[in-house]
Amino acid sequence: MHVRTTSLALSLLCALGVATSAQAAGTLHFANWSDYYPPELLKKFEADTGIKATLDAYDSNETLLAKLKAGGGAYDVVVPSDSFIEIMVKEDLLQKFDKSKLTNLAHLKDTFKTLSYDPGHDYSVPYLWGTTGFSYDSAQVPGGKLEESWKPFFEPAPELKGKVVALNSIEELFVPAAYYLGVDECTEDPKQAQKIQDLLLKQKPSLAMYNSDGTIERMAAGEVAMHEQWNGAFHRAHAQRASLTYVYPKEGIRVFIDNFVIPKDATNVAEAHAFINWMMQPENIAAASNFAKYNNAIEGSDKFMDKELFEDPAINTPADKLSLLKPFQLCSPKALALRAKVWTKLKK
Repeated sequence: MHVRTTSLALSLLCALGVATSAQAAGTLHFANWSDYYPPELLKKFEADTGIKATLDAYDSNETLLAKLKAGGGAYDVVVPSDSFIEIMVKEDLLQKFDKSKLTNLAHLKDTFKTLSYDPGHDYSVPYLWGTTGFSYDSAQVPGGKLEESWKPFFEPAPELKGKVVALNSIEELFVPAAYYLGVDECTEDPKQAQKIQDLLLKQKPSLAMYNSDGTIERMAAGEVAMHEQWNGAFHRAHAQRASLTYVYPKEGIRVFIDNFVIPKDATNVAEAHAFINWMMQPENIAAASNFAKYNNAIEGSDKFMDKELFEDPAINTPADKLSLLKPFQLCSPKALALRAKVWTKLKK
C-alpha cells in the first residue's frame, strides 16, 4: 500500500529513528578493527533504517591513520582509540558532529560524558572499552603460574622463546614498558626513552611476532604460550581453552576507549550520524558487547548483555584490581616523536 508521507509525519518518523525514503536511498561505509563488530548487527541496522552498509577492517590505529591520510573518503564511520583522537583532529582528518542528529548522546553513562581527549564529544562517541594486559597458557609456562607483573612478558623465561607475541603497535608496547620501568609514559627525556627501547630490543628475540590480528585464535589453539592481549579477546579465547589466565600487572594496566568518528572526507555524512545514533541505543550497543566481549558506555545496556561478561574478572575488574587501571594520557608532540623513534629502531 502506497502512503503519502506528510512533512509532519516525516518529522515524527525521523525523531523516532524510523526508516524513511530519504534514508532508504543511503549507503554507509563502515571500517572497524578486525573481528570487532557483529555482522548480524549491521544487517539489523540495514533493516531498521533502510541504509545499505558495508564493513571493512584494519589491524591498528597506525594503519587507520595512514588510511585517513591517504584519503578518508572511502569510509563514513571508523573506530580509532582514545589516544589517536586528538592526533586526527589536529591533522584535520575528522569532521565535527552535528549533535542535533545524535539525540542518543543522552544515553552515555556519567563516567563517559566528559573525556579528556574530546570533552564535548565534538568528534567522537565511545564504542567499546577495555584493558590491554597479557594472557598466558598455564599448561605451557614454567611452573604453571606467572607473576602478576609485566616482568614475565617483557623478560620471558628462556623456555618461552618463540612462544610470546606482542601487539603490533608502539603505543601498546611503549606504555606498559614505561609502567614496568617506572618511567613517565609521556617522557620527553631521550635517556628515559632509551631505557624503554633497550627493554623492547632485549625482548624482541623471545617473540614469535608482533601482531594485533589473530590474538584469539593463537591463544585458543595453544599456538603460543603468552600474548599481549585485550581483555575481550582473552575472554573469547578462554571460552575455547580453559587453561588461559589474564594478568593484571602490579605496575598498572592501560584502559582504552575505542570511538566512533566521521572522517573529514566522508561522503555519506547523514548516514554516518544515523548509524552512530543507532549504535547508542542500549540494545544495539549491547549486541556489540556480547559479540566482542567488551564493556560499553551506554546506560541501560547492561540488561541486554550476557551474564558471563559480568562473571569474568578479565571483563568486570575485581575491586582489589581497580587501583591498577590507568586511563589514557595525552602526550606532547615531543614525547610522541620519541616513541616513534623507538618504534622505528625496534622494527628494523
